[in-house]
Amino acid sequence: MAKEEEQTTALLEQKLLSAPNTENLEVDLFLKAIYQQYGYDFRHYARSSLIRRINNCLERENKQYISELIPCIIHDAFFFDRFLQDMSITVTSMFRDPDMFKMLREKIIPKLSTYPSINIWHVGCATGEEVYSTAIILSEAGLLDRCRIYATDYNNNSLKIAENATYPIADIPQFSKNYQDAGGLFSFADYYHANAKSVKFSKALRNKITFAHHNLMKDGVFAEMHIILCRNVLIYFDQTLQNQVLKTLADSLTHRGFLMLGDKESLGFSSVAELFDTPFAKTRIYRKKLLS
Repeated sequence: MAKEEEQTTALLEQKLLSAPNTENLEVDLFLKAIYQQYGYDFRHYARSSLIRRINNCLERENKQYISELIPCIIHDAFFFDRFLQDMSITVTSMFRDPDMFKMLREKIIPKLSTYPSINIWHVGCATGEEVYSTAIILSEAGLLDRCRIYATDYNNNSLKIAENATYPIADIPQFSKNYQDAGGLFSFADYYHANAKSVKFSKALRNKITFAHHNLMKDGVFAEMHIILCRNVLIYFDQTLQNQVLKTLADSLTHRGFLMLGDKESLGFSSVAELFDTPFAKTRIYRKKLLS
């Protein structure tokens, strides 16, 4: 009899340990409300990053419990828009990770120079700095006129900043240093017009870029891309969503097209790993195989 009681107690303890705590239950309900009301599926975001952003939202809205946010999500579209801003990662810079942009300049762009047209997709472009960096490299390679750059994000506020191509002048010293470190050929000042507070990048660059709203969680492919840059986006997803997104990116690439990830991201152990080669050792640059 004692043995049966011990087994019953052990089963109850196991059930309690496996049951979601209150916070996880509230998070699940909150994310379900977002998905059903707006079609954005954050249920496969990395949990720790997700909870940090929800807690920021709680503090801003002066709420104590996550469940208090659910009526706001259901009834207030402006509240949801503010939450989207919390979820959107906008940490970026011109020529961020200069070595990667130098690799783009020296190793990848020359391989595409014989193409009559080149399509490039910047995924999760945020406020656009890296998009203009790519356009500058293409311009210096003499290829910008036959390129079309697509830059997408789900944050419409960030897209407005990117389309406007205007950034604080205080950022220019770092931008200029990154440009030189990435193998820049001219003066960085050639690419913008400055006033006392800001700089605006040239129309020649802006004209080759199409900015568009795109939700990686549900929207489809951008077909026939020769290069896709999806840098520092996947780190915020769990394995399920990473595989879903990587499948979309793989389907969007031409055969022998290039996929460029962030320095903490990898195709290793992903569902699409076998579709790609790694042509450059110790980089996060992959090339889609020519499949028969």
